[in-house]
Amino acid sequence: MERIESRNPSEDPAAIFEALPPSHRARFREEALDAAYELARFKQVQALLRQWRLRVLAYARPGYEEAVQDALQGRAEMFTRFTPPSWEG
Repeated sequence: MERIESRNPSEDPAAIFEALPPSHRARFREEALDAAYELARFKQVQALLRQWRLRVLAYARPGYEEAVQDALQGRAEMFTRFTPPSWEG
């Protein structure tokens, strides 16, 4: 079977999988396969891929794990606002 190129590379499941930290890959695979099981759920698959692509960006951000721990432990003073450079304007 030939691989079909996605119009938007950020919605390519293989690219998302490769960009994810290994600790998050099993969950992504499970959710993607579950959503893709029925063709009628195509919109759900698209939304899932977009959500995971945003997670890839968050997981890759320096200090992400520390920020998660700060949030879980209620240390709000540690939070900083982050705006991706492409969103500034």
